[in-house]
Amino acid sequence: MHSSFRDREILEIARTEGKVTVEGLAAHFDVTVQTIRRDLTQLANAGRLERVHGGAVLPSGVRNIAYEERSRVNAEAKVAMAQACAAEIPNGSALFINIGTSTEALARALLGHDGLLVVTNNLNVAQILSGNERCDVLLTGGKPRPEDGGLVGPIAERMVRDFAFDYAILGCSAISADGAAYDFAMDEIAVSQAAHLGARETWLLADHSKFQRNAPARILDFVEVDRLFTDALPEALQIICAEKTIRVQESG
Repeated sequence: MHSSFRDREILEIARTEGKVTVEGLAAHFDVTVQTIRRDLTQLANAGRLERVHGGAVLPSGVRNIAYEERSRVNAEAKVAMAQACAAEIPNGSALFINIGTSTEALARALLGHDGLLVVTNNLNVAQILSGNERCDVLLTGGKPRPEDGGLVGPIAERMVRDFAFDYAILGCSAISADGAAYDFAMDEIAVSQAAHLGARETWLLADHSKFQRNAPARILDFVEVDRLFTDALPEALQIICAEKTIRVQESG
């Protein structure tokens, strides 16, 4: 198989799984590990992947990957996490749901709930939940981001500060090894932080790809998180969650 054809499939596997390994790709394509290392180096040089020990991950840095790619990364895991999270949300709850593809999966999982009040700065979440006539949805207002349907900025932050939520349910772009959630835009995280301050509990949705990425702006530390929903939690973070008494639910 020509390397250009491998490149397309390697990228698709990375979008689906969040990470690729040299050994796994060599077996998948029936080529040598040296061939795969060259492929990954070329993709990294082109900015399509980021090399890590033993393989590569989707690139991170100061800008997020495109929304379309984010929506495909670990899509099945996000659905499972969302369903597990939705099952823990009582009818009649007041929620804040932020920007992200994991939180959009949660919105779909909430379509059968009754009596929810959902405040969101995510146009996609609002559109999804508009299909539930038994749910009241409020958009924050703010500056719209055409790339992902997010509403950000001081108007969104001020509106969120006027509410008291049962649960602030947050997605993020990255989680650090020392247990903190990060994202890429300061005006985005300010809204999430305001929701956290006004919530009885803060829940975090993070599939395993978030443990393999970096982002520059800290949302909150794990000590501020009450529950974590994920598909697979690294051992080091399992220890941190136990120390900080964070309830972890793995759906993987």
